[in-house]
Amino acid sequence: MAIHKRIAFGHAGVFPAGAFLAGPVEPVGDFNAPARPDGSRPQQVDKDTGLPLWQVQVIDPDPEAGKKDKAVTVKIAAAHQPVPPVNETPFPFTPVEFVGLTALPWIEDTGNGRARISWSLKADGLAKPGTTATAGRRSGEDGKAGPA
Repeated sequence: MAIHKRIAFGHAGVFPAGAFLAGPVEPVGDFNAPARPDGSRPQQVDKDTGLPLWQVQVIDPDPEAGKKDKAVTVKIAAAHQPVPPVNETPFPFTPVEFVGLTALPWIEDTGNGRARISWSLKADGLAKPGTTATAGRRSGEDGKAGPA
């Protein structure tokens, strides 16, 4: 069978009504690693690429999305902290498009004796919606993105 762990999707396949950042890009803490002397955790590293993992909270405005699917986390594997596109709207949420978006299904125990399929989303980068110049690049590879 040709399906590996992660399934590749285009951005529109996961977010047909678009996607909006609801917060900053943050490092993913590695809670399986021992805590540092100051109590902080090291940053988690992507198992596939060896790159540090970052995460963003995303709002999905799709009217068909379920209540539990309106806000999701997307992880990004990148050498440097990805820089979101500039928000050119009057709203507090930044429109975004994910490059190299993949999904990994997993079973979520809802605690009431029922389980549901959930999805772990990971991308190579993020870009301003509709831009094609960044479609094949990871965040940080164009020399413009870096630590925020």
